[in-house]
Amino acid sequence: MNELIKRHRGKLWIAQAVAFVLFGVFVATWFGGGESGESKVSATPATGEVQSKPSIWTCSMHPQIRRDGPGSCPICGMDLVPVRESADGVRTVSISSEIKSLMNVQVSPVRRRYVTAEVRMVGKVDYDETRLAHITAWVPGRLERMFVDFTGVEVNKGDHMVQIYSESLYTAQEELLAVTKRDRPLSTSRFIEPIDLAESAREKLRLLGLTPEQIQTIEQRGKSSETVTIYSPVGGVVVAKNKQEGDRVQTGDRIYTVADLNILWVQMDAYESDLAWLRYGQDVEFTTEAYPGEVFRGRIAFIDPVLNEDTRTVKVRVNVPNDDGRLKPEMFVRAIVQSNIAAGGRVLNASLAGKWISPMHPEIIKDQPGDCDICGMPLVRAESLGYVTAEPTNAAKPLIVPVKAVLLTGTRAIVYVQVPDAEKPTYEGREIVIGPRAGDFYLVKSGLKEADLVVTNGNFKLDSALQISAKPSMMTPQGGGGGGHNHGGMEMPKADEGVTMDASPMELVPAVRDAMLGIVKQYKTIQEKVEAANLAEIRAGYDELGKAVEAVPADLIGPQMRPQWFEVAMLLRNDVTEGREVNSMREADRVFTLTRQHVDQMKAQFPLPMSHDEMQMPAMANMDAPPEVTEQLSGFVAPYLALSQALAADDLDAAKQAVDPFHQRLASLLPIVSESKAVEMWSKEKRDLSEIVARLQKANDLVALRSGFALLSEQMLSLERMFKLPTDETLYELHCPMAFEGRGASWLQSDDAVRNPYYGASMLKCADRVESLGSSVESKTDR
Repeated sequence: MNELIKRHRGKLWIAQAVAFVLFGVFVATWFGGGESGESKVSATPATGEVQSKPSIWTCSMHPQIRRDGPGSCPICGMDLVPVRESADGVRTVSISSEIKSLMNVQVSPVRRRYVTAEVRMVGKVDYDETRLAHITAWVPGRLERMFVDFTGVEVNKGDHMVQIYSESLYTAQEELLAVTKRDRPLSTSRFIEPIDLAESAREKLRLLGLTPEQIQTIEQRGKSSETVTIYSPVGGVVVAKNKQEGDRVQTGDRIYTVADLNILWVQMDAYESDLAWLRYGQDVEFTTEAYPGEVFRGRIAFIDPVLNEDTRTVKVRVNVPNDDGRLKPEMFVRAIVQSNIAAGGRVLNASLAGKWISPMHPEIIKDQPGDCDICGMPLVRAESLGYVTAEPTNAAKPLIVPVKAVLLTGTRAIVYVQVPDAEKPTYEGREIVIGPRAGDFYLVKSGLKEADLVVTNGNFKLDSALQISAKPSMMTPQGGGGGGHNHGGMEMPKADEGVTMDASPMELVPAVRDAMLGIVKQYKTIQEKVEAANLAEIRAGYDELGKAVEAVPADLIGPQMRPQWFEVAMLLRNDVTEGREVNSMREADRVFTLTRQHVDQMKAQFPLPMSHDEMQMPAMANMDAPPEVTEQLSGFVAPYLALSQALAADDLDAAKQAVDPFHQRLASLLPIVSESKAVEMWSKEKRDLSEIVARLQKANDLVALRSGFALLSEQMLSLERMFKLPTDETLYELHCPMAFEGRGASWLQSDDAVRNPYYGASMLKCADRVESLGSSVESKTDR
């Protein structure tokens, strides 16, 4: 039976997907009030006037299709379904009680509480390296006798291990006996302190490995010994025998290795995603194959600072007592670490409140400062090792949301929140920023508050209903199908097809307008900090952006435009949450890309006056470039298109060759002597272009070339808008939403047949936008 299920698993998945879509169509029809492709028209009991009528019709499979009446989808031919617009919210969906029961919608409250993250690891038992002793030859010689014949023998400290005959050792003994036969120490002068030759001879023997007792015996006997016995410096088990009787040894050669097995190490592998919950000194429980059901305990004593790039794991070392000797090196173990999580993802350990711990030996914990009983190092506060202790305030508890409520989209997620006090079941989609997962919960960074009721069952169906209704959802973040992208195999609709859903331009009161302009101003400040690659100022800039968003008086925005503002504000608040925590320029670039999209969305939906720079840009675009600038711009389009085609063909050599004409052309350009604005702007753009080409010249693989090509494409698009690139070909701007981990990237082509340079053959036809520079055109992916 299991084999049959495995064999037909793909077919079962397809059947489930088809059933899911059909259910979504049914739900969307119910939401829109449609039956058999026609809308219901309801009248008020008192007047008989029409209450509502759907004015937008869409395709349940292709929500980017928008019509002002019923008909068929031009892509798949399915009947269009009505979409009833609601002023309640951009992501709001209402259903009847019957549909709620059919969808089995269940909710759970967002709470503040300590949660436990369970980290599971595997590893094996190993020797404690600090408790290994090596019996080595201190003098060159021959092994006369080895008292331990095989490994595994247990020895005590001071047990004899091996006898060595050494010529140099014999000579040193004779020197001692010779000087001790004299009556007094010799001196070279009555003005110089006498030299104790006997003590010097004794020190030489000590350095050759003899104990004080052995040296005393030689002096008392008055006769040199031909051999010397080496004793074990520690008690333990002989785990290695490196020599045999009769072997010649040199100074430093290992003869035995003795391990103290009373304390052992357990070396385990922790996944990269679990490192947030691991701390030095944490208790670890583990089991072994040899003693099933029995739990052993230890403490984390070391977390490797280097990640294994092949396994994406980090070594975690645990110190384990082994007084009974049942644990053996090389035993396989399975371990669990229970981490209690406080607000901010911090690890909580109330038992360490006010405690002092050894930074080398985690088993040493004291109530007062002092030194480690084992190594003598000063103790440190437990908090300095990454712990927090129990805090009395409720704010110490993290805000958590059940895993089942979260529809992941990356560092952010979509949840559906039940709207309170609604006449019928109503749910609002909300984008949130989540932290790490802790067991069955995610930590919430922003987007939710305590007591919000989030949907834990039926959220996928609600998301499908929003998608079909052409509203923002997990699959279509921009709404109206705008979040989708074309992988080839279907015709993209023309830009003038359907009906747009943008907010109608309405007047804003001065207080709202000025506050929104404050957001734009702060966005430009962040842009400058990103260009300067200053992480500290980027974080501070996002902090100020958060204040600017909160300064917008939402109650003064008209009811028709207020839902759009709530949507933009939600997205910008999430940007602020992530922007405040960026720790690398890669993160900063990713967050700023989202911020730019959200600020552009605000500017498109609200009638804000253009800034001075924005008003100057169209004028510059419409102004003819001076002949000297046009002449210098010529010669860039052809190598750019060649580079784009080479990357689309995954041809590394051709891509490298296409970069050379750029460098040669730039090297041949002379400075233009002019004070015109166009020449000034071209000089700056030329410097940026030179830096990008220099980066491309250093690239040695397709990944680096594509990264540089994205910058080059933005530069070429900027030049096209400013000066109109001199070329006889019609240029098209294309955009791939999936490039660079979802950040998206644009490029130029001389035709509209999609050839994606960022993915090449793996996704050659990936594009969600194909526009002629000046007018939108139909995307034709199969030419």
